[in-house]
Amino acid sequence: MKPTIPLILAAVLAGPALAETDPEKIAAICAEADGRYAEAHGHPAAEEEGVTVVLMYKYTFCPVEVEVPVGAVVRWVNVDKRTSHSTWFREEGEAESERLFPEESAEMTFDMPGDFDYLCGPHWESHDMIGTVRVAP
Repeated sequence: MKPTIPLILAAVLAGPALAETDPEKIAAICAEADGRYAEAHGHPAAEEEGVTVVLMYKYTFCPVEVEVPVGAVVRWVNVDKRTSHSTWFREEGEAESERLFPEESAEMTFDMPGDFDYLCGPHWESHDMIGTVRVAP
């Protein structure tokens, strides 16, 4: 049975789906993302040496927040199968990164302390895909 026009209209008017906010569901999404990373790289993302890895999966940054020391390198890796993502430190006045397609990555070095919020350019409004890098002195 096809949805009726009022049901379709109601879904459209309700707005886009937002990112998952339930900590248990986020943990499940991130565990699945880490499994995909481990399949491709032979080890979990947390075992990468010299970088902190943030995975992009199911419209979620995994982990949503990371804390690193000054001078640390953060690497974002897209482990989705068909969706591209980006990183955009909009509040910092930075340009949006290029789109990262499945298995592509981008890195950034953090040279000063502070909290740096970022978002996925194509998905922050439609899926609330937002993350934070906390840089400790």
